[in-house]
Amino acid sequence: MVEDDPRDVELSLNALEDYHLANEVVVVRDGEQALDYLACRNAYATRSSGNPAVILLDLKLPKLDGFEVLRALRADTRTKLLPVVILTSSKEQQDIANGYNLGANSYVRKPVDFQQFVEAVRQLGLYWLVINEEPVTPHRGGP
Repeated sequence: MVEDDPRDVELSLNALEDYHLANEVVVVRDGEQALDYLACRNAYATRSSGNPAVILLDLKLPKLDGFEVLRALRADTRTKLLPVVILTSSKEQQDIANGYNLGANSYVRKPVDFQQFVEAVRQLGLYWLVINEEPVTPHRGGP
């Protein structure tokens, strides 16, 4: 999860935990940390390699915004196929178009209502972590 708003992080983690949809969720607070995590560099140099099942990506982030992160992910063969769900408060049509043009797999606007937000995250977790079939890549244990 790439999210700088602590309230949204807490709500998301609680929703995923309440429905037992994720064993481990790694939260990074800005775009630079997201890329460092995925590349196993800097503060994340000692983490075990491999990609997460899905990335929940906010657009309005410090250092590198969500579009810059998405652009970098799609340019790297190690993360090119990694599912990315933009989870943001923006309902701007240009942001939606840019997200899909850069290779986002889904664009979900964060509901303002607490219960709707929790339900949206639950449904995202259910789909991307349980129902969705991901491609097998060398970095996820495939051939």
